[in-house]
Amino acid sequence: MQVQKTLQDLSYRINAQPQGIAGLHAVYHFVLSGEEGGTYEVVFADNQADYTMGVTREAGCTLELSDKDFIKLVEGRLNPTVALVMGKLKISGEMGLSFKLQTILHHYQLQK
Repeated sequence: MQVQKTLQDLSYRINAQPQGIAGLHAVYHFVLSGEEGGTYEVVFADNQADYTMGVTREAGCTLELSDKDFIKLVEGRLNPTVALVMGKLKISGEMGLSFKLQTILHHYQLQK
């Protein structure tokens, strides 16, 4: 349940102050391995963020990593560039969206 809690907290922060995603229309899929593995979809549209378990739309960018590394990424405790080089993170789709995601996560950092 920690992945869903992390996504819920992140969505709440973004929706409370949406200026960090203004004008963004993008769909991300997070394909996670581990105890809380599965595919999580995050949609940014109309200055709001929404997430769901499973796939409802085609993603512009897909990230594959473990559930634990996903939480570290959202909390700012995992450098995406280092994770990519070390093979902890795989990215497919539009690379520009992956860079935009990094900016969004930094803007709405969840510190634990």
